[in-house]
Amino acid sequence: MEAKKILVVEDNEDTREILFYRLKNMGNYDVVLASNGKEALELATRSRPDLIIMDLKMPVMDGWEATKSLRLTDWGKDLPVIALTAQAMEQDEEKALKAGCNDYIAKPIM
Repeated sequence: MEAKKILVVEDNEDTREILFYRLKNMGNYDVVLASNGKEALELATRSRPDLIIMDLKMPVMDGWEATKSLRLTDWGKDLPVIALTAQAMEQDEEKALKAGCNDYIAKPIM
């Protein structure tokens, strides 16, 4: 069975590494890492992940903008995107869902 590909987009290196090792240890996943939304769109275009875990507040291009751009593509319009952010207020969750995210996870990730 081919490994499912997960793109983790997170500007904090420690959080990115934690997610990488957690996902690798959970099962047969090919985990790809990006540090900002622009890099995420480039990697997603090339690698076509099965799932994206997207930090919302990042330099260069934030997760809201990257998710909106992803949703404009034929291959990305239905791709599951989980928002990841330290902003755990209800309005932040609503904003993430309106941007096109399918779900929302609050940091910290342990």
